Amino acid sequence: MRTFDLTPFYRSTVGFDRLFNLLDQTHGDAPGYPPYNIERTGENEYRISVAVSGFAPSELSIVAKENTLTIKGEKVANENGKDKSEVLYRGIAARAFERAFQLADFVQVKNASLENGLLHVDLVREIPEAKKPRTIPIATSAPSAPAVEKAAA
Repeated sequence: MRTFDLTPFYRSTVGFDRLFNLLDQTHGDAPGYPPYNIERTGENEYRISVAVSGFAPSELSIVAKENTLTIKGEKVANENGKDKSEVLYRGIAARAFERAFQLADFVQVKNASLENGLLHVDLVREIPEAKKPRTIPIATSAPSAPAVEKAAA
């Protein structure tokens, strides 16, 4: 249940539609599995760490498409009855999951690694030169004073 109205922002801003659409889509009940951290590791560098204990690298997939990063995990079924044990209590979650993260413009995935049950996805924001701020010189339209030359005597 949302307790705020974004209508005034729609009326008074231009070009922020994507941001307000993202705010509209949030419901406040974000799924809690698997837990994750988002860290800032540098001025333009970030790291998403997802707790994926029990998942092998082959059971995980990372897809970056447009401005969305999707991390999926799917446990492979017990093939051919390799493990004949019977689980009496399952406290370690091994269910399939899908986590989607909205990335800002110009954020690229650099690499991913799996260590100690944590999947680390490193991101960097690389702004192209054409998009970086630049200084614009100001020209004046006032006529410049004529240069006075000294006459040779």
